[in-house]
Amino acid sequence: MSQYVLNAEVRETLGTGASRRLRREEKVPAILYGAGKDAVSLTLEHNKVIQMQEDEGFYTHILTLNIGGESVEAILKDIQRHPYKPKVTHLDFQRVDASQKLHTKVPVHFLNEEAATKGGNTVAHHVTEIEITCLPAQLPEFVEVDVAAIEVGATVHLSDITLPAGVVSVELAKGADHDQAVVTVNAPKGGAAEETAEEAAE
Repeated sequence: MSQYVLNAEVRETLGTGASRRLRREEKVPAILYGAGKDAVSLTLEHNKVIQMQEDEGFYTHILTLNIGGESVEAILKDIQRHPYKPKVTHLDFQRVDASQKLHTKVPVHFLNEEAATKGGNTVAHHVTEIEITCLPAQLPEFVEVDVAAIEVGATVHLSDITLPAGVVSVELAKGADHDQAVVTVNAPKGGAAEETAEEAAE
């Protein structure tokens, strides 16, 4: 069973008014769909959701929803928040079928940035997550990129990243022209070449 477990109740009363009442009762409306089954409207405890959503793994792990005594595996597909209050207003979950590939996003963890920025270099993140497809058992929690291994002035693209076995980049699957830039290490502004040019101008 997943380390992320949420107790949920089937929600019989639907509509905007009903959802507002639930939120006043410190509950969160949600929906569960996918795997060829009918969508089910749910209610979850807001405090539990708030606690879990602070953990990055909540967005990438397979979750367990306990619904009326039945355990259902799912992934979080969407989370809606109040524009200024620390409240979650709605959740979308997709059922997980062990035999069907998932289409989701995983975060990129940039390692050793401190080492890469020595000497005044800067690191530019072009993406913070990668869209992937894979079977549920192959779902990675995140993808790592060692920034210290990147030469100054170079850019790492999707094609430069080794994904875990069975994991496919959605963008790369579209063709070579979708090889997105992921991260660039830039030389300091006002480098040696610029200083030489300034001296010549003087």
